[in-house]
This record gives sequence, structure tokens and C-alpha cells, in this order.
Amino acid sequence: MSEKGKLVISLDFELYWGVRDKKSLLSYKENLLGVRTAIPAILELFDKYEIHATWSTVGFLFFNSRDELIENCPEQKPEYLNSHLSPYKHIYNIGLNEEEDPYHFAPSLIQKIISYPYQRIGTHTFSHYYSLEQGQQFNSFKEDIIAAIKVGEKYGLKIESLVFPRNQCEENYLSACKELGITSYRGNERSWLYKATDEKGQHGLKRIARLADAYINTSGHNCYSIKEIKNSNLPLNIPSSRFLRPYSKTLKYLEPLRLKRIISDLDYAAKKKLVYHLWWHPHNFGINLNENLSFLESILKHFSFLRQNFDMESLNMEEFSKHLLRSETVEESHDHHVSR
Repeated sequence: MSEKGKLVISLDFELYWGVRDKKSLLSYKENLLGVRTAIPAILELFDKYEIHATWSTVGFLFFNSRDELIENCPEQKPEYLNSHLSPYKHIYNIGLNEEEDPYHFAPSLIQKIISYPYQRIGTHTFSHYYSLEQGQQFNSFKEDIIAAIKVGEKYGLKIESLVFPRNQCEENYLSACKELGITSYRGNERSWLYKATDEKGQHGLKRIARLADAYINTSGHNCYSIKEIKNSNLPLNIPSSRFLRPYSKTLKYLEPLRLKRIISDLDYAAKKKLVYHLWWHPHNFGINLNENLSFLESILKHFSFLRQNFDMESLNMEEFSKHLLRSETVEESHDHHVSR
């Protein structure tokens, strides 16, 4: 693989399954309904700028009906000490299908995503599984990923990438991912600000520091060399560089700083031939859609400039890992012939 800067984009697609333990449905309805407009609009922007992206999707969203979802739940479910974290009891309170309940089902949106070029569906686990919460275990995690892969197969999809919900990356679970054919995952930034913890570890100081980092460079550019990603064990760790925070009316005067922060990161990655991994949730664009789309387009316009002038390229997680694994095979084959 040629040495050039790379932009990797992943989106955590979860609807209410991703926030149900933190927010009431009533309080977050507008964001969730807005996803129905946001996803087509994001896809149009991606198509306009030829952006390759991975949509890490919660397995529950694939189903056409509540009955179908219930029938396909794994036998072994997570036994969190905090039972409120488990979504399985909540299933019996949801609507019958996507038309009746747009907050918990999304087969039409998944079909929309896969109809666009360069878009891939990865997994955000089957049940929005929390890998660092007390009580859950390796076997229940593995069963969850098996269920996620199976529901993808119903759409003719091969699930090859994973994003851990709440970025609770549990390295001890990566062996199960490898066994099940997951070739890449999104790890966390190296800074202490982004160290994976359970919910108790997300204290106020860390949240404030992360917010500041979105506007001022306090943690570095968080770019990665192709070599260090290539040399990681399978599944390959394609770490996060930056969460694309949504537009805030309260902080609107800081928008130029937020954009400058990301633009400078991209410049650094392009010039140093490094990897930059940007991510967000579609529901982050569910409100203030025009402002969020305008901000995203500013980023993509600058990326287009870097693609033209520095040969930077856009790859989804699946493409990137496939290129790395293929180049490794080619190198091994070359070394074998040389040794002969």
C-alpha cells in the first residue's frame, strides 16, 4: 500500500438503543426522528465528495418486527450488575415494526446506506453491549457478536468491523472477534482523556477536558502511522482520532475553533502521511441539521483539497484493513521468494 495520508470515517448507528439507559425517549425524540432526514443528507454529501465510510450498526436495528427481534435474541445475555443497562426487557415495550416505532427499528435506513457506493455496514454489537460493565462476561459478548453477524447475513452483508459501544474497548475480547472474522475495530485515542472505562469512570473532569480538546489542541493530532496499525494484532486497531461534536447553539461562537482543530489535524495527517479517524453518531445530526451538514461539508471540502494536492485518500474501515492484510501477504510472499 502506498504511503499516503488517509481519512477513515465511522458512524455509530444506534437510535434509541444507544441512549435508552441515559435519556428518556420523550426528551430525545427530536434527535432520533431527525436521523431519518440526517442519514440521507449525510449519504448525499459522502456521494458528492466520494467519501468511503463504515456505519457501525446495532444489530437490533436490522429487524422488520418486534417478534423477529425476539426470535433472534441470543440465549446467553449480558448480566450487568446494573440491570438497567440491559436492553432485553425493554424489547417488550417497543412498537411492532419500523413504521409504528422509528426509534427502535431501521431496516429502511440500512437499505438506504448500502445502496450508496463506498459505504459499508459494520457492527456496533447486537444489543449495544457494554464490554467493561460489571457482571457481563466473555461468553455473553461472543454470543452477542455471533447474533450481530447472523442478522447481517440476512441482508447479504459480511460483518468485518466492530465499534465498541461507549468506546468500552475490552482487549481481552478481541480473540473472540478474530475467531468470528472481525478484521478491524476502532480503538480509543492514546491520551488519558480517552482511556476506556465503565460509566463510573466517566467523571466530570474528563468530560470537561474532552470538550476543551474539541476546540484547542490539548491531546495532540491523534493521527497514526500505517505501520503501527499494520503491526497491531488481528483484529487491526484503527484508533479514533476525533469525535465530531455536534453543533451547539450555546457554543456557536467557538465554531471557527472547532473547525480549525479538525482542519489542522487533517493537514497534519496528509503532510505526514498518517491516518486520521473521524467518527460521530447519526443522531448527533438529528437536530440543527443544516448547521451540522454545513460544518461537515467544510471538512469534506478541505479533504478534497488535500486529496488533490497531497494525494490523501478516503477509506472505510473494511477497505483499510483489507489493504493492510493484502500488503502483508504480498510482503510475506516476496520475503519467501527472496529467501529461496
